[in-house]
Amino acid sequence: MSLKDALREIRHPLYLQKKGGLLIPHLGSAEGLTSVAGYAPACLPENLGEPSFCREIGIRYPYLGGSMAKGISSAAMAEELGRAGMLGFFGAAGLPIATVAETADRLKASLGDIPYGFNLIHSPHEPELEKELAELYIRKGVRIIEASAFLALTLPLVRYRLHGIKRDADGNIVTPNRIIAKVSREELAAKFFAPAPEKLLRALVENGSITPEQAELAAHVPLAQDVTAEADSGGHTDNRPAMALFPTILSLAARLERQYGYDCRLRVGLGGGISTPASCAAAFAMGAAYVMTGSVNQACVESGTSDTVRALLAGTRQADVTMAPAADMFEMGVTVQVLKRGTMFPMRAAKLYEIYRAYGSMEEIPAAEREKLEKTMFLAPLDEIWRGTRDYFSKRDPSQVERSERDPKHKMALVFRWYLGMGAHWAKDGVENRKMDYQVWCGPAMGAFNEWAAGTFLETPAERRIVTVALNILHGAAHLTRANFLRAQGLELRQEEIAPQPLDIAQIKEYLC
Repeated sequence: MSLKDALREIRHPLYLQKKGGLLIPHLGSAEGLTSVAGYAPACLPENLGEPSFCREIGIRYPYLGGSMAKGISSAAMAEELGRAGMLGFFGAAGLPIATVAETADRLKASLGDIPYGFNLIHSPHEPELEKELAELYIRKGVRIIEASAFLALTLPLVRYRLHGIKRDADGNIVTPNRIIAKVSREELAAKFFAPAPEKLLRALVENGSITPEQAELAAHVPLAQDVTAEADSGGHTDNRPAMALFPTILSLAARLERQYGYDCRLRVGLGGGISTPASCAAAFAMGAAYVMTGSVNQACVESGTSDTVRALLAGTRQADVTMAPAADMFEMGVTVQVLKRGTMFPMRAAKLYEIYRAYGSMEEIPAAEREKLEKTMFLAPLDEIWRGTRDYFSKRDPSQVERSERDPKHKMALVFRWYLGMGAHWAKDGVENRKMDYQVWCGPAMGAFNEWAAGTFLETPAERRIVTVALNILHGAAHLTRANFLRAQGLELRQEEIAPQPLDIAQIKEYLC
């Protein structure tokens, strides 16, 4: 048996004996060995993170499939991850409320008591939509949400968290609804780790959402017990380096847990850049309670995107991503990380923001510039795009139309946001004649996964199934953790001796059982 084969047997302790300058592996026991040059304990993936996290959530593995908007993180992904002992989030952002409601019913029926989650994205320009979504989750009994892209805490978010808060028969505070917040800034992490703000509690009491007694209980629990430190990721991201961001937020969690005197642990997971056994092992080595994947899941067959996008993602390298203006926070100058290989979307989106900054209305755009926009990006007159946009917002959020009538610059922003939003739809639906306008949210983790999977069965998009990918990442992380245990004993190990390679699902399950 080779050392690499022995490291794969993660359920069994590993002993190394030196013979003639070679390291000979022995599994299970050191009995009969005259000397031991190194030892690595059994290392199960379920033990890599914070045990209390998996126990309280009700999952086997400390592994989360993060939310990707417009249903790209699909119901099928949540189902597959849930049945495999992990937690998947449905990407509700950007979808009609009716679609989200139908998906909530589907997951409740298909998964029953198996945990699953939904996304609640901050909507500063559409607060009523955020409120409606939070109320939907309460009505449908969705017990876990991923709060993402929040710039500040909002009333719907706090309302969701505190719905049903009470003391049990033993006097313990019970909060049926759980928030897992995704943040990339320490000041936001501090807000989520703190109890709900008194101002918002008073507002909830005044509107009858909670009782004064419930508001009093809320002062003793964090708004989010679990926070995902989001490093350099796809979509909304601050491009933060994981090795600087994560320890900072972990230290903050420990300090605030002491400061507030909670009865529960404050936990920190890591997302952004997680797509290989090495990155997963590094996250757990830093103390992550769990890991969260995103970009790599979009390339899996269960994702809610098109085969065209999956093929693009399968050819992505780490440098094939860039930042582009975000549709939902366009006027604020917020950007998202997207794929630049095979599409002109980032360049075209940046041009729209440049024009938005330079002019006060569509009428001020020079004729030649406007004609170029209509012929290359919109493929229609801007006035025609506005008519469709106005009809859309008349039904979804009439206040946007009212504001546009008073503010021509806002009208221009809504038209430009049409292109940005449609870029994601064209990609998701695989619209062939719009391939150059695809908006594909993606981080460098996608390239790292492709480099690791090169030359194996996972190189082919059709072979990338969400559970196969997830278990390979977890099993490989356990494999590397054992290898690093040996290296910490002063053993010199070559990379080719210890690097985990992708395994098919049957092999993985054999190692995990």
